[in-house]
Amino acid sequence: MSTSKTKRSAGILLPVTSLPSKYGIGDFGPEALKFGKFLHDAGQKIWQVLPMTTIDPGCGNSPYSPTSAFAGNHLLVSPELLIDDGLLTPEELKKSAAKYDFTKNPGRVDYESAREFKTEILNAAYKHMMKGNNSAFRTFTAGTEWLEGFAMFSVIKQVQGGAPWYEWPDELKHRDTEALRKFRAEYSEEISRQEFYQYIFFRQVKALHSYLNELEIEIVGDMPLYVTMDCADVWQNPGQFDLDEDLTPVTVAGVPPDYFSATGQLWGNPTYKWNVMEKDGFDWWIRRLRNLLAMFDKVRIDHFRGLAAYWAVPYGEETAKNGEWVDVPDGFFAALKENFPDMPFWAENLGIITPDVEELRKDYGLPGMLVLHFAFGNPADNPYAPHNHTRDSVVYTGTHDNNTSRGWFENDATEDEIKNFASYIGRDVMDGYIFTSEVTRLAVSSVADTAIIPMQDYLRLGAEARINVPSTPSGNWSWRMQEDAIPDGLADRIRAACKLYGRV
Repeated sequence: MSTSKTKRSAGILLPVTSLPSKYGIGDFGPEALKFGKFLHDAGQKIWQVLPMTTIDPGCGNSPYSPTSAFAGNHLLVSPELLIDDGLLTPEELKKSAAKYDFTKNPGRVDYESAREFKTEILNAAYKHMMKGNNSAFRTFTAGTEWLEGFAMFSVIKQVQGGAPWYEWPDELKHRDTEALRKFRAEYSEEISRQEFYQYIFFRQVKALHSYLNELEIEIVGDMPLYVTMDCADVWQNPGQFDLDEDLTPVTVAGVPPDYFSATGQLWGNPTYKWNVMEKDGFDWWIRRLRNLLAMFDKVRIDHFRGLAAYWAVPYGEETAKNGEWVDVPDGFFAALKENFPDMPFWAENLGIITPDVEELRKDYGLPGMLVLHFAFGNPADNPYAPHNHTRDSVVYTGTHDNNTSRGWFENDATEDEIKNFASYIGRDVMDGYIFTSEVTRLAVSSVADTAIIPMQDYLRLGAEARINVPSTPSGNWSWRMQEDAIPDGLADRIRAACKLYGRV
């Protein structure tokens, strides 16, 4: 499904994990379908979600620190849909769910309980499937080239007590053929179960995708630019990353010192060996994006500027000060254009972006991002202020990394920003509720082709509903919408506003 680049549209940002559910975390089941119907009734054409790749408790369950660039987060699997598929009985679901108190904090994701519970019911579903017709599963495993490697990575990690792959015994760390053959033979059922988790994930996300497309709604998902060192892709394809012979990073990713940080930001992700990737036509990237576009209609590329040039820091440095800019080969975007002629990508171009990065974005027709929370320190020549917006853009009130609009007004905005905002709209703003309504109206009325509003702003929630505080290691990615949070009439009000500004 594709939407014309010149047609005005609107959408809502809400991670799948933030949906209500009975089982500790949002999923692809009834509440996802219900939210899709709400989007349709509200005249929305886009549901933007965060990455849905695998997550690691050791990385704070951040979807931007995936353990695989390809595998899906099986915590998003719906128990109800397993029952519909005949892979789980209502009695089995009731018995498993009774072990957990998912009602204790319905406004937050309970990752620990959800992980145990979903694993238990998926294992039960696997047993049912193996007793019946499993031809579709076999077709999936045979046709998914990354699957066995990811499944083996996951099982080895379990057997090694959760240790990262670079601390495994040398024969497994370096992928010795005989050692892997023996491991595969010994743990064949465990590997098969991991493959089944992925089969169910992609089966359910495909069904949701089809349902939304029938409602003329697109899913927009995110792609983190980098993967973590301890991920299946680095273990499987070490030659694609800047590692030495002992598989230790040579350089790691970050951003240089700037106005906000005298030492820059040291992220620590392994950087790519672009000269190696170029030789096979950037095949890993093409496969990665094709896999994402099986789930999504469009992909937002996080840290887009890293695909023009990236800041490479020698491994072992304590800050990002001593890095250097390294250019990505010119042929990368030409390869994307050849494989994806419609270029169904959005560019995250926030922060300090150089003219060459903006030129690259515009050359390939990729919409950039505008965030209104950044607009009112000095609106006159601020690119985020509405009078400076351009059509080839996606405007947000805030993103998943921002506070909610009410939270921003109540906790983060300076006096000058509040005064400038009041001058901008021509009246005083007395509280966060009014500010949220006004800033949402500014986003929807913007000349930008696409307007995306976080669901928290339509619900006018405060800082308690913030999804992520960057550079904090824990407590993020856990906000969930309450089951009865959407008030009567909200869909009609959203539709009316979007219709008024030509987005319906």
